[in-house]
Amino acid sequence: MKLQLPPGLYDAYLFDCDGTIADSMPLHYIAWSHALGEWNCEFSEDFFYASAGKPPAEIIAMLNERMKLNMPVAAVAERKEQLYYELLPQLQPVAEVLEYIQAQEGRIPYAVVSGSRRESVVASLTVLGLMDKFAAIICEGDYSNSKPHPEPFLLAASRLRVAPERCLVFEDSDLGIQAAHAAGMASVKVNRTAGLI
Repeated sequence: MKLQLPPGLYDAYLFDCDGTIADSMPLHYIAWSHALGEWNCEFSEDFFYASAGKPPAEIIAMLNERMKLNMPVAAVAERKEQLYYELLPQLQPVAEVLEYIQAQEGRIPYAVVSGSRRESVVASLTVLGLMDKFAAIICEGDYSNSKPHPEPFLLAASRLRVAPERCLVFEDSDLGIQAAHAAGMASVKVNRTAGLI
């Protein structure tokens, strides 16, 4: 089923990566479960999807507080990324989103706006053969305030030199949709089962 875009003309498309361009959320969940399991930390699928869009370090810090644990944030984040990279050969694109990337390529600029590490986003886009499609890639470390704060999307619009209200955001997470709206941008919600909400 095709995604239904909101009416209007847009001068730029901003895409989340995981779960939006890349059907990577199941792979990330496996990596998270294994990495956190090594510290006897429970990680429900509901919590995983509710925290989608947050940088790994923030997720681990939240879990430490919630579970009264003392996991080393940087080490666990690194371990999770390592496990994700091992699963990358299984990665597929989200077909409905890929259609829009191909349809408007060369007509308007694109940016990726992710809560993930740059290395992870670059690895995913490289496996999918999409690295050269994006004029800007905004990742964890490029901004101070993560989604649902509008800063990541506003930074992308600024890098593309496009007014926020002329940008259309493709997102699978509630936090990402909130961030897009806070930035004054229209948005399309991509179903995490690679369909349409």
